[in-house]
Amino acid sequence: MNTKRRSPNRSGSVAVLALCLMVALLAVLALAVDIGYLSCVDAELQRTADAAAIAGAWRLVEQEGSGTPIDSHALAQIAATANQFAAFNPVARGVITLAATDADIGQLAYPFSAGSAMSYDNPSLFNAVKIRVRKTSEADGNGPARLFFARILGFDSCDLQREATAAFVNNFQGFRAPSDGTNLDILPFALDKETWDSLLGGLTTDQYRWDPDARRVRAGSDGLWEANLYPQGTGSPGNRGTVDIGPANNSTADLCRQIRQGISASDLAALGGKLEFDQTGRLYLNGDTGISAGVKDDLASIVGQTRIIPLFTQVTGPGNNAQYTIVRFVGVRIMYVKLTGSPAQKQVLVQPASVVARGAIPSTAPNPTSQFIYSPVWLVH
Repeated sequence: MNTKRRSPNRSGSVAVLALCLMVALLAVLALAVDIGYLSCVDAELQRTADAAAIAGAWRLVEQEGSGTPIDSHALAQIAATANQFAAFNPVARGVITLAATDADIGQLAYPFSAGSAMSYDNPSLFNAVKIRVRKTSEADGNGPARLFFARILGFDSCDLQREATAAFVNNFQGFRAPSDGTNLDILPFALDKETWDSLLGGLTTDQYRWDPDARRVRAGSDGLWEANLYPQGTGSPGNRGTVDIGPANNSTADLCRQIRQGISASDLAALGGKLEFDQTGRLYLNGDTGISAGVKDDLASIVGQTRIIPLFTQVTGPGNNAQYTIVRFVGVRIMYVKLTGSPAQKQVLVQPASVVARGAIPSTAPNPTSQFIYSPVWLVH
């Protein structure tokens, strides 16, 4: 009688195979868990980099708007703000600290493209903050991301880092209608560039200050000098006055609306859809070498508010046939309005102030074509 023999090693082989499969499954599970964890850490790093870059860029806007030079002290303050907001956004439950080399501040000539190279030649045109956030084994890298199950395979940590760049436009070639349908806060009054330069040089007056806590204008100096928009003189060419941003010969009603509500898309449509300097850096606007008392109440209603005004270098033609040669846009705050009494007593005082404006047409000119005007900050990826 024949009997079959069972191999004595067969059951052992099956056990070894099962053990190998179990080890493999555990390894895959370990990798899956740790890969998921690293993905979460990576997302936290990107979030932190985004927040730090945006905060640093807004601090750069604030720094430039204060009129102080962008020097090494200012750059250190911007980096400190970015570092503060990085710390507000922990990664893997740990506080992130930026090293000195993790914050890069400079100029993106075309900030809409992530491929634009950063320039450091002209600090007055700096408009971008690039932040690198790390969890690496380097001495200043906040320590690597620690792994869990992958340690059984000999991997106990992983180096990760992410970057973000935030930018804004601070050199305006002009304006087009904002895509969100809002109006442009441009005041239809022009100021001569010579007076503006005197204001920046501290050669005018400093009688009023803006109280940001009470959000009102008060009497007293603040180191920011004022200029009078009201025409000084007889109305001959060279005087300040209103400019037509819209159909020619704007009525007083048009001016009142623009003072209170800004420049609308339909106003811009009458000028081809945008206000923009030509290739020579000039923009020609028709206007009037005077300011009507009929806009007194409207101007008084925006005291304390910020607006954009055009600067001119030349006026040709008298009265409502005047043509202004506009060479720059600047941001101002309306400080005082008085359009009653004798001409010598009439004043529309403004001082430099930061204005955040949409509808930017960025300028690539080496010299500024705008001052104290900034677009909102956005992330450049």
